[in-house]
Amino acid sequence: MSTIALPIGKSNWQLKALPPLSLYIHFPWCVRKCPYCDFNSHEARGGVPEDDYIAALVTDLESLLPLIWGRPIHSIFMGGGTPSLFSAQAMDQLLSALRARLKILPEAEITLEANPGTFEYEKFRDYRAAGINRLSVGIQSFDAGHLSAIGRIHNGDEARRAAEIAASHFDNFNLDLMFALPGQTLQQALADISTALSSGPSHLSCYHLTLEPNTYFHRYPPELPDDDAAADMHDAIEARLVEAGFIHYETSAYCRPGKMSYHNRNYWEFGDYLGIGAGAHGKISFPDRIIRQARYKQPAAYLNAVADGSAVQTEETLSLEQLPFEFMLNTMRLADGFPVELFQERTGLPLSALNRGLQQAESLGLIERDHQTIRPSAQGRRYQNRLLELFL
Repeated sequence: MSTIALPIGKSNWQLKALPPLSLYIHFPWCVRKCPYCDFNSHEARGGVPEDDYIAALVTDLESLLPLIWGRPIHSIFMGGGTPSLFSAQAMDQLLSALRARLKILPEAEITLEANPGTFEYEKFRDYRAAGINRLSVGIQSFDAGHLSAIGRIHNGDEARRAAEIAASHFDNFNLDLMFALPGQTLQQALADISTALSSGPSHLSCYHLTLEPNTYFHRYPPELPDDDAAADMHDAIEARLVEAGFIHYETSAYCRPGKMSYHNRNYWEFGDYLGIGAGAHGKISFPDRIIRQARYKQPAAYLNAVADGSAVQTEETLSLEQLPFEFMLNTMRLADGFPVELFQERTGLPLSALNRGLQQAESLGLIERDHQTIRPSAQGRRYQNRLLELFL
C-alpha cells in the first residue's frame, strides 16, 4: 500500500468550478427487511407516517439551502427502503415543495425506487403525472424459488406484472436483478435476464449477491454458487446484454445507448449530491473545501432531530490526503474511467497526486491510460479492491 505525497499546500487549495449537483432522498421503511439487505431500512409496522415524513424532508432541505444557493439540480433519486410505500399524492406534494425551493433543471432525471409488492396501475400512473420520469424496480429475480430463498415478499408473477406496469408508464426504467443466488444455475440466471429484456427496460442493474456484515445472511449464510460459477454467470450475463444492445458502462450497470443513470453517473464522477431523509449521506463542494454529511439513521431519531433544528448527525471536511482515494473509489467503477482533466476539476489537485498509484496500477495491468483518459482494465474491473488499495 502506498502513501500519496501531495504536491500542493493546503493554503493554496481551491476548486475553480463546482461540480454538478444532485439530490438524494431516503425513505427508510419497507414491508419486511430482506436477509441480505444492509441499507438503512426498517419494517413499516402499522404503516408509514406519510405527512410527518414529507414535512420533515422539506424542513431538512430548507436547512441545506444556504449551502447551495443558485446551484441547479441535475437529478433527483428517491431511494430506500421502499419509497413506493408512499402515495402518489405524497410524492406530488414533495416534488411541488422541491420545485418551490430549488432550481430543478427542466431535463432533470427524477427516479423513484419501487418494489413489486407495492405495484398498482393507477398509483404508478399518478407517480408519472407528478413528475417522476424514471423508475427503478427491485425485481432481483423472476423465479419464485429464488425469490423465496432470498426473503423477497413478491413472487415471480408479481415481478413480471411490476415490469409490465413500469413499461406501460415509463419509457425510462431500470430493473434490479441479482445473480449467484442460493441454488441458482447459469441457465436460471440467464433466464432472469431474458425475462427482464422482454419487458423492454432501458437500464438493468445486475448485482452479485454478497453477504454483507450486519445482515441476517452474514450471521446465517446460505449455500451460494462458488466463485467460479458466479464468475461464469457474470460473464454470460454481460455477453447476453451486450448482444441485446446494452452498454456495460459501470461495474453492475447496463443501459441502452443514451439511457445511463445520470444520477448514479454523477456519484461515480465525484459530483456533488445533497442527502435528505433518515440516514442519507451528502457530499457538497465549496471553492475552499469539500464536506460530507450524514443524517440520523433511525426514523424516529431523524424526525426528532429535524424538529430540534438539525438532522445532521456527522459532518466532516475531506482532507487533501483523502481526495485521491475518494475520487478513484468512484471513477474506477466506470468502464470508460475518466478524462484526465476531471481529477483536477473535481479535487482541486494536480494529476501528479495520483502518479505513484497510477504507475503501480499500470505495471500490474490494472489500468489503461493515455494522455486523455484513465480507465480500469478488464483485470482492474475484476480485482477492483486491489486496484483501489494502491491509492490509499
